[in-house]
Amino acid sequence: MLKFFNSLFGRVVIALVVGVAIGAVYPHFAQSLRPLGDGFLKLIKMVIGPIVFCVVVSGMAHAGDLRKVGRVGLKAVVYFEIMTTIALVIGAVLAYATRPGVGMNIDLRSLDAASLATYAEHAKSLKDTAGFLLKIIPDTAINAFATGDILQILVFSVLFGSALSLLGKKAQRVNALVDELAQVFFRVMGFIIKLAPLGVLGAIAFTTGTYGVESLKQLGMLVLVFYASCVVFVAVVLGVVMRLAGFSLFKLVRYLREELSIVLGTASSDAVLPQIMRKLEWMGVKDSTVGLVIPTGYSFNLDGFSIYLTLAVIFIAQATNTPLSLHDLIVVVLVSLVTSKGAHGIPGSAIVILAATLSAIPAIPVLGLVLILPVDWFVGIARALTNLIGNCVATVVVAVWENDIDRARAHRVLNRDAALRYVPAGEDAGDESVAGDRAPAV
Repeated sequence: MLKFFNSLFGRVVIALVVGVAIGAVYPHFAQSLRPLGDGFLKLIKMVIGPIVFCVVVSGMAHAGDLRKVGRVGLKAVVYFEIMTTIALVIGAVLAYATRPGVGMNIDLRSLDAASLATYAEHAKSLKDTAGFLLKIIPDTAINAFATGDILQILVFSVLFGSALSLLGKKAQRVNALVDELAQVFFRVMGFIIKLAPLGVLGAIAFTTGTYGVESLKQLGMLVLVFYASCVVFVAVVLGVVMRLAGFSLFKLVRYLREELSIVLGTASSDAVLPQIMRKLEWMGVKDSTVGLVIPTGYSFNLDGFSIYLTLAVIFIAQATNTPLSLHDLIVVVLVSLVTSKGAHGIPGSAIVILAATLSAIPAIPVLGLVLILPVDWFVGIARALTNLIGNCVATVVVAVWENDIDRARAHRVLNRDAALRYVPAGEDAGDESVAGDRAPAV
């Protein structure tokens, strides 16, 4: 029991319980705790850009053969598209099987269009494919880091890493500097992550105080169906994929339980991106594969988000009594394959992408998005958890596909071998002081 209370996972769970209690008993005070959650996320986002840059550049520089990097990237994209398609189909199938919106009989004239104005403005930028492609190219290298756009940082990092790889020995000092900077930023992350319980406490207390404790268990049929869809996708689809790769999904989830608990409280997978990358490296996945697949997956492999896209679209159609043809459904899936790629880094991303998707399907009223605004935060928890697990599985699969994983080490880590216990950077590991540093090369 003492070990549980002393662990990050234990402290986060306690923070979750205390946050719900404060929100239920002192709702007004709980709402004032929001800065704790927002501040924690801002601290995390402050170092995400530099960490992604250092990890990607270092991985590519040490990879040697750029053709291998390109091959890993291609395999990752192929995997992303397959998983995204499966997720979209699961969302559609369960929406039709459970019919969560049937019987609501919503009159569109009763909905408040003003509440969608901000989201609609952001959605305009996603209708133009050329515009989206240009958006991932930063105006300047500094601007990419200033705005924290992961895709833009990734583009710059790939170019920088490719140049270092081609320069070889001429760039040794730059390579060493990037490696040392990576260690510094991960140590900074070690300091920040100690504040996770406070961040979770603030986020969950604010939500409970704002929506009421009843809202945590009675969110409506849509939320229940979405959570069930995520469970089906993770347990069945990702479980089978991991088994085919030779590993247990349950053991991987257990290994990442601290990070998943933080996502549960903050509804944001951004909060744990650096730790996830480091833990996958420690597990035995080659750093170049982790550095390429994880950041790319945060924008291109949003499994939970994809499930929600088709589910929400069909829910709106059912709630407003809008008939959908097979052609409409096919268009929903095809359009979602494109629009889902722009989700990361956009304020209110779920509503924005849904607005962009619905704008391409005239049969479904965009105004129906007002119906799902009140529950967006709650479904965001399952979205973030599913996205994160999906990206971790993707990294393992691509590493197995490319033979970039030390299988023996991975099994020992997942089986909780005491000799390979992971210790986050910034903590005193005693004899295992190297645990928070880069894992041995595969």
